[in-house]
Amino acid sequence: MLFNLLQADIAAQAAPVQQEMSFSLIDMAAKGGWLMIVLLILSILAIYIFGKKWWLINQASKIDKNFMMDIRDYIHDGKVKSAALLCTKFDNPVARMTEAGIQRIGKPLSDIQTAVENVGNVEVARLEKGLPYLATIAGGAPMIGFLGTVLGMVQAFFNMANAGNNIDITLLSSGIYTAMITTVGGLIVGILAYFGYNFLTAKVSAVVFKMESSTIEFMDMIGNGNGTQENN
Repeated sequence: MLFNLLQADIAAQAAPVQQEMSFSLIDMAAKGGWLMIVLLILSILAIYIFGKKWWLINQASKIDKNFMMDIRDYIHDGKVKSAALLCTKFDNPVARMTEAGIQRIGKPLSDIQTAVENVGNVEVARLEKGLPYLATIAGGAPMIGFLGTVLGMVQAFFNMANAGNNIDITLLSSGIYTAMITTVGGLIVGILAYFGYNFLTAKVSAVVFKMESSTIEFMDMIGNGNGTQENN
C-alpha cells in the first residue's frame, strides 16, 4: 500500500514537469528574444529572393532546340528580317543576343560579336541580380544567431552575479534560452540561404554555358553565311 502511494506521488510530481517540457516551436522561438524577429524577416526575404530568381532563371533556360536551326535557315536564305522577327517571339537571353547580332549583319564580324557580347553581359547581370543579397543572408544569419548567444550568456552571467549565493537555475533559464535558440535559428536560416544561393548559382552557370554555345554557333553561322539582304 505504501509502495503504491509513493508511485502515485512520484507520478503526480512528474506530470507537471512533462507538461512544462512540451512546448511548440512558436513558444521556443518566442524565448529567443527580439533577434528571432530579425531572423524571421531574413528568412522571408531569402524565400522571396529564391523564388523570384528561380522563376527568372528557369524561364531564361527554356530555349527551343530548333531555334538556332531556324535562324540559320533564314540567314542562309537571306531572310534577315524574318530571323529578327523570330527572335522577338522568345523571351530568353539567347534570343535577345541573337537578335542583337542579326540587326548588325553586314557590318564587320568584330562589331557583331561585340554587340552580342554586350547584350550577353547585360543578361548575365540580370540573372545574377539579387544573388548577393541571398549570399549576405547566408553569411549574416548565423552571425546574428551568435550575437544572440553572446547576449544570452551575458544575461545569464548578469543574473548569476545579482543572485549572489542564492543562485537558482530559473534565474539562468531566460539567458540560456536566448543563447541556444537564436543560434539554432540563425544556423537554420543561414544553411537554407546558403544551399539556395549555390543552387541558383549553378543554374545561372548552366544558362551562361548555353549563351556562350549559342554565341559561338551564331558567329560561325554569320562567318560562313553570305545572306545580308532579305530576298522576300
